[in-house]
Amino acid sequence: MRLPASVLKLAPAFSAALLLSVPLPLAAEAGDTPEREQDPTTMEILGTVEDVAVVGEGLVLEARMDTGATSSSINALEQETFERDDEEWIRFEVVDPADEDARITLERPIERTARIRRHSGDPDERHVVRLDLCMGGQRIEAETTLVDRTQLTYQLLVGRSHMAGHVLVDSGNEHLRAPDCPEDAEPGHNAE
Repeated sequence: MRLPASVLKLAPAFSAALLLSVPLPLAAEAGDTPEREQDPTTMEILGTVEDVAVVGEGLVLEARMDTGATSSSINALEQETFERDDEEWIRFEVVDPADEDARITLERPIERTARIRRHSGDPDERHVVRLDLCMGGQRIEAETTLVDRTQLTYQLLVGRSHMAGHVLVDSGNEHLRAPDCPEDAEPGHNAE
C-alpha cells in the first residue's frame, strides 16, 4: 500500500511529537547518591577535566570527570588498615600536586571492599571510603575506591556517584570552574 504524499509530509512532524511526549530519565543510575529531583537548569556545567578539592584536607587535585564510571577513585598509595573506635579504618597517601616528591596522608573509615573486574579479566579488591569533594560550587560526599593510579594522568577520577543530579559534563571543555564551596556548607550543597 502506498501512502499519499500529504501523509508522508506529516510523518516527520508526527514522529518528533511522539518522541517529545515520552519522558526520558535525565541521568543514568546514580550509584550511592540519594534520590533527588534532577533539574538540568540547576545543575552545574563542568568540563572533562577540573580542579577538585577534597573538603577539609586543603588538597586540590586535577580530576577527570568521567560519566562512564559508576564510582569515583583516588590515587591511594601506601595503604594501611587499622582499628579506631572498634571500626576498620585506612590510612593512605596522595601525591602532593604542589610537590611530586611529597605525600599527603589521609585517614578514613572503610565503608566496604569492592571487587573490581579489570580489563585483563582478573578481579581486584579495593577498599572503599567516603570522600567529600568540592567541584565548582557543588559539594558532594560519596563512595570512592582507593587504587594506585600513579600510571594514569589524573590522581582523581570523579564518577557518577559524585556527579549525578549535580553536574553536567561539557565534553568539549576543561577547567570551567575552580572549586568554590564554603567550608561550613553541608554535602549536597550548591554554592550558588
